[in-house]
Amino acid sequence: MEADWEVEIGGDAPVIDAQWPGFVDLRATPERMAEIAEARVLPPLADLLLALNSEQSLVRTSKCDVWQPGPGAHACYVDLLPVRGGFFAEWERAEAFCRVLVKRITPRAVLSATMQPGRHPILVAGNESEVGATILLVVRRAVTGQSEGFGVTAYFSAEAESSPIAVEAIADAMVAFSNALVPAASHAGPDQS
Repeated sequence: MEADWEVEIGGDAPVIDAQWPGFVDLRATPERMAEIAEARVLPPLADLLLALNSEQSLVRTSKCDVWQPGPGAHACYVDLLPVRGGFFAEWERAEAFCRVLVKRITPRAVLSATMQPGRHPILVAGNESEVGATILLVVRRAVTGQSEGFGVTAYFSAEAESSPIAVEAIADAMVAFSNALVPAASHAGPDQS
């Protein structure tokens, strides 16, 4: 499994809209999970969304999507915002949150042998015979009504010999992500502004 983070703000970079027209508040109404079509397409996503919107979680989700980039490949994203404060007030706080979270996802991480200019080292856990699942955290601007701050988009992807194997790899990555989230949030947690 690989995990990495980056910052994408300014210019034409995507923005997290915390209250887009199709928003379903799973934190307040988890029974509305059946309305999330993406969770029917990729069943492990339902478990992730319920975990991220649980009472114990320090984040909430605002949007998700799934797609198949090719045969035997699956990908999805989930937009995340801190519960306390509604946003990260500064992008540096969101970046610190991502940095700690990546370390918690890959506790036995080693630096990748290859470095790409302008990118952070990719952290790799597990052995090379495992199906490759990737988690990429992207810090983005976030808006809700008149308020503005920063949030994080979590991308999950896997490619394997078959679709069921790729889904299993994404499910494992989603479990690692949700298990790492609460400790990461408590160390580099969102602020209240």
